[in-house]
Amino acid sequence: MADPARKLLTIPELQEKARLLRVETLKMTFGAGSGHPGGSFSMAEFLVALYHNRMNISPQNPRDPDRDIFILSKGHCAPGLYAILGDLGFFPKSEFGKLRRFGSLLQGHADRKIPGIEMSTGSLGMGLGYGNGCALAKRIDGRAGRVIVVLGDGELQEGNIWESALTSSHRKLDNVTVIVDANKIQIDGWTKDVKDLGDIAAKFKAFGFWTKNVPGHDMKAILEAFDEADAVKGQPQCLVMDTQKGHGVSFMVGKPEFHGRALTKDEMVKAMAELGEKWTPEVAA
Repeated sequence: MADPARKLLTIPELQEKARLLRVETLKMTFGAGSGHPGGSFSMAEFLVALYHNRMNISPQNPRDPDRDIFILSKGHCAPGLYAILGDLGFFPKSEFGKLRRFGSLLQGHADRKIPGIEMSTGSLGMGLGYGNGCALAKRIDGRAGRVIVVLGDGELQEGNIWESALTSSHRKLDNVTVIVDANKIQIDGWTKDVKDLGDIAAKFKAFGFWTKNVPGHDMKAILEAFDEADAVKGQPQCLVMDTQKGHGVSFMVGKPEFHGRALTKDEMVKAMAELGEKWTPEVAA
């Protein structure tokens, strides 16, 4: 997947990018008065590892037919993805302050009109089917590049995910990599209480995927897992990232309420301090 011409970041540099992703996510959602910070935080490490050290993408040529294609199927967690795309230069960072505003570029859910976004998502369960189509098109056209689809663990309760998983395996789409953000919380509470998912890796393995459980906030383990998945031939891959919703801010971790709400002013001051930033409401204004 990696672009050989790109300078790869060190693990400390990637960890700093993940910290900044969280900072920008909080600023965006606070300014909008709404949004999804918790699930953006759980993705931070594997997103920055992908975009900075693995994926073949270019803001100068975003429609390159040989590019890697990234699909955020859990499209409500778009702020975290926007933070990376803006940092890479797909659009100006000045757009961050317009999140969810009428007529702005950055919508509450991922939208294809935004440079760097491949699929409009938010209606859960759709991303893997679309990704299969992209992967088949690459095969038919003889194009390089992989398709990476990020699914939420709560999203796995959607039946069409498993129909699509059967297709991935049946077609032997080894250019498809599924990443499950297993943060264990969805909008209605803990996934084990809403509809228990059991052993996610075992389920994907039964559907014909090469699978691996990965500590989802360990940058070294994430990079090694991407290398292993890249080497798999003849079958799709599934990396189940064991993550925490709200990871990076102590009072957000494991709290379903932070699935889909912005922080208050007092919470912002505390969260930003934990993230190493000095922030006041006056500065935000």
